[in-house]
Amino acid sequence: MKIALMDSGIGLLPAAAAARRMRPDADLILSWDPDGMPWGPRTPEDITERALAVAEAAAAYRPDVLIVACNTASVHSLPQLRARFEPGLPIIGTVPAIKPAAAGGGPVAIWATPATTGSPYQRGLIEEFAAGVEVAEVPCPGLADAVHHADEAAIEAAVCAAAARTPEDITTLVLGCTNYELVGERIRTAVRQPGGEPLRLHGTAGAVVSQALRRIGAQPTPDAPAEGSLTVLLSGRASVLPPTALSYAEGRFLQTVGATR
Repeated sequence: MKIALMDSGIGLLPAAAAARRMRPDADLILSWDPDGMPWGPRTPEDITERALAVAEAAAAYRPDVLIVACNTASVHSLPQLRARFEPGLPIIGTVPAIKPAAAGGGPVAIWATPATTGSPYQRGLIEEFAAGVEVAEVPCPGLADAVHHADEAAIEAAVCAAAARTPEDITTLVLGCTNYELVGERIRTAVRQPGGEPLRLHGTAGAVVSQALRRIGAQPTPDAPAEGSLTVLLSGRASVLPPTALSYAEGRFLQTVGATR
């Protein structure tokens, strides 16, 4: 089995690590775009052009499924990606975990990039899945880029600034950008709760991988031998995990478990 994942940057690492844990026997193809990132400030047409190129690079390895582990690409490019590759290659998009977060009753905050915050896409998800729940949309300028570059000072500054914009009474926080899952515990620490209650974080990594497996009729087999390979493509070029990826536990895990080629 081959599972491909694509993103503009290293935000695909949480989903890739989840895929490795669920299917240690699967070959993973990680395709991202250091030449073109960040995608957020680009026009929708530019984002789609970059996303199609990154997907084409992954598709050349003949995966069984392709996970679009990127909220920005999922917002702007899923129809074009599906038109290009399906039904031969199933495309699985990433949707912020607003539905499960709202199920707890709120109040809920959604941390996302400035481009996604307040967008018709995100507002539509709130209206569909969080009607009647108090939801605060919190823009996080600079955080995704800081995480991608593993810039500790910039991460700290962006997290603190977003935490200051987050209402004090929220109990649940949606990580609306896949990059943010790499610093989830730092976010949890920064957002203090009344009475010291633990903050509930909702990411997408495990859910999107589970959906990808269901789509191709596969089951998680976490006890399978760790024989799956790891292929890394940087703007279409065969490479290895860069040092910034290895700054995070997910990147180190992917490098350690399975063969890199």
